[in-house]
Amino acid sequence: MDFSLSEEEQSVRDWVRTFVRKEIQPLEQEVLRRERANQPGLTHDVLVELQDKAKASGFWGVQTPEEYGGMGLGAVMSALLEAELGRSFVQFRFGGYADNILYYANDEQKQRYLLPTLSGERRSCFAITEPGAGSDARAIRTSARQDGTDWIINGEKTFITGGNEADFTMVFAVTDKEKGANGGVTCFLVDRDQGWRSEYIDTMGEWGPAALVFEDVRVPKENILGEVGRGFELAMKWIGRGRYMLPARALGACERLVEMAVEHANTRVTFGEPIANRQAIQWMIADSAVEIEALRWLVLHAAWVVDQGGDSRHVQSIAKLYGGQKANEIVDRVLQIHGGMGYTRELPVERWYRELRLLRIYEGTDEIQRRTIARNILKGHASISGTLG
Repeated sequence: MDFSLSEEEQSVRDWVRTFVRKEIQPLEQEVLRRERANQPGLTHDVLVELQDKAKASGFWGVQTPEEYGGMGLGAVMSALLEAELGRSFVQFRFGGYADNILYYANDEQKQRYLLPTLSGERRSCFAITEPGAGSDARAIRTSARQDGTDWIINGEKTFITGGNEADFTMVFAVTDKEKGANGGVTCFLVDRDQGWRSEYIDTMGEWGPAALVFEDVRVPKENILGEVGRGFELAMKWIGRGRYMLPARALGACERLVEMAVEHANTRVTFGEPIANRQAIQWMIADSAVEIEALRWLVLHAAWVVDQGGDSRHVQSIAKLYGGQKANEIVDRVLQIHGGMGYTRELPVERWYRELRLLRIYEGTDEIQRRTIARNILKGHASISGTLG
């Protein structure tokens, strides 16, 4: 059993670590300043400039298949890279990325949607969540009725990441009420100029998601992604594409946060000595170190199962649940160690505090992960003994 990284894995990870330290972290104070002024932390132009710098070194389309000009990296390597990106709160991701279900597009749709998205010319969003259908994706009410060769879409989606910036969306609508999720949901590719609008949703985070409103939006049949009635299957492929990536990014954040806490504890003096000498502080650091190590292996194990082609849903749920909970506990300790300064917006600690809270909600709440894990064990689909049996 070898837990060491290969030479290639270490080389790729080290490049990304250096890129984050030299190109992304220096932007943090400016990002904080802009966010305090209620502006997007990273403008689109700056994001593209960073992506171009990475592309010049060969980092483009990290998980995009090589046939589309990407790197085609596996899950473990992708998790290692995501953890490194997580060491900064600046929302950066490598260019050349498209949602996995776009690869199910036909040749004509690939020319209109997939390829322009990979090149950065177009921006998309995934729209399934509704005001009455969050964790229960089967309860969606947005409808699409056929009118000749077109479909008319009506309904509202909510909490759509990237919905304010996207120029097209992959929207899921009920096309057969009687069948519902069992053959009655269809995915449509809908351009913004076809009539849908987005409304900004203000959240405790720095830059909010969107509500998408569809009022008699007419879409030609050529815009159906996949097959009529098979949309729910596509939605589940999107949702399950890589839950391990969320706790992977949180892992990087926790590492950076605890490093900040250690530095502060060693330099902050009270009653004549550093607070690092206080047992209360030492226990916070110790607990955080143990939890970070456990999270690291949960994430990498889940990614490894993905690479092996196994059923990874159980292990990904474990990593997602543990990562969300422990990341919130760790950032809370780090804020406590920093005292009053941790509570201010001069440091990124309170910013991370708000951002990491979302990890326990989106792409499957803690409660959904617990339900998944418990059902798998109770029904015998997974063993409490884990991979080793």
